[in-house]
Amino acid sequence: MRAESNGTSEYDVKAAFLFHFAQFVEWPDQAFHDRDTPLTYCTIGEDAFAGALDEALKGKHVGNRELRVRHLREREQIEGCQVLFIAATRGREQEDLGMANGHPVLTVGETDHFAQRGGIIGFCLEGKKVRFEINLDAAGLAQIKISAKLLTLAKTVLGTPKGD
Repeated sequence: MRAESNGTSEYDVKAAFLFHFAQFVEWPDQAFHDRDTPLTYCTIGEDAFAGALDEALKGKHVGNRELRVRHLREREQIEGCQVLFIAATRGREQEDLGMANGHPVLTVGETDHFAQRGGIIGFCLEGKKVRFEINLDAAGLAQIKISAKLLTLAKTVLGTPKGD
C-alpha cells in the first residue's frame, strides 16, 4: 500500500492495515469475556492517527465481533484490549511490551525494529510504502495464531510457526 496515493496519509494506510490484521489473526478464547465481546483496538501514546483509526473501524466487524477503539491514558490497564498499537512518539516501548506480556494481545508498533524487540507486528516504511514485519515467537507467547496469508504479505517474518 502506498502512503500518498489520492492524498491518503501514512496513518490512513496503517489504520487500514490494523483492520485487516484482525481478519487474519486468531485469539485464544480467554482474550474475550464472551462471544459477544467487541474486538478492541487500544492505542497508547500520542494519537498519531488523529481519528483515522476510529473512522476506519466505525461500524465494522471481524466475524461476529463489533470493533471498538480505546485510547489509553498513562498506566491504564490493557485489560479488554485485543490489539495494542504503541505509537513511536511514546518512547516507552519496552515498558509497554512488558505490560502486554502474558496477555493474548496483538502488539503493533512503528518504531525501528519493533518486531525484533519483542512486538508481534512492526510497521516499517520503504520509501513512501508502508510495510510490516511479524515476530512469530512473540505471537506464540501471546497465544495468537497468524494466518499464512498474512505471513506471505509481510516484509520479514521472524521466528518459526508453532504447531497446534
